[in-house]
Amino acid sequence: MPLVTSEQMLEDARKGGYAVGAFNVENMEMVKAVIGAAQELRAPVMLQTTGSTIKYGSMETYAAIVAAEAKKATVPVCLHLDHGSSFELAVQAIKAGYTSAMIDGSHENFEDNIAVTKKVVDVAKACGIPVEAELGKVGGKEDDTEAEADTNTDPEEAKEFVERTGVSSLAIAIGTAHGFYVGTPVLDKERVSAVKKLVSVPLVLHGGSGLSDEDVRDCIRRGMCKANFATELRAAYTDAVKKLLAEHPETFDPKKLGVVGMEAVKNLVMDRMKVCGCDGKAN
Repeated sequence: MPLVTSEQMLEDARKGGYAVGAFNVENMEMVKAVIGAAQELRAPVMLQTTGSTIKYGSMETYAAIVAAEAKKATVPVCLHLDHGSSFELAVQAIKAGYTSAMIDGSHENFEDNIAVTKKVVDVAKACGIPVEAELGKVGGKEDDTEAEADTNTDPEEAKEFVERTGVSSLAIAIGTAHGFYVGTPVLDKERVSAVKKLVSVPLVLHGGSGLSDEDVRDCIRRGMCKANFATELRAAYTDAVKKLLAEHPETFDPKKLGVVGMEAVKNLVMDRMKVCGCDGKAN
């Protein structure tokens, strides 16, 4: 089917008490693996690209690949801009065919974050595209995005932010981090519950790679409707390729590398979809 926006799938998740898995993809093989997992489990799915991925392959290229693969699927597939760093980048994504966009103004102060987010929402809404924003700072580093410190989201500020910007979903900081964790993360899960009481839009969990299944499930029970996974997909793909080359160093066909990479990513994505509870939820 054609690409769909994230709005209905996240609203369904909010009402159904599960989360949509959102997976960062870097190449055609990862796109096929993620959509293949969604098709097999009958799950709605979001595929994401960050700014550095776009620099590597271009928005138009990723939009074309994802649209082509989604057309062959019978489950809802959304293409999302992850951590859009500017108004210009978000608009570029919408023009390229992305069906959901994030504007990440979390590095700005509260008022400036509201201003840039509202600017993106106004343009996106006219095009029928939902917008995700971030309030507070998720720690760690993901591609070109790096937080200097962890600053968890204030529930009252979240309420004001959503009301003034009109965003469709909100990523909140609760102690998660981008990349792999060093040590065991300590999550402020009560903050998810507190924000949910004041905010009506779906909440988004960033930094899902490396979290325990129980942590992810608990965050979802408390109100997270979208869970992002990136780093662990890259690791699974690369580890599978390394293993093949270690066992068969004579391998030179890129297709053979892609096959083992796809299988590893697909298996991981299916596991994460089951943890999110989105399996079997495709309309």
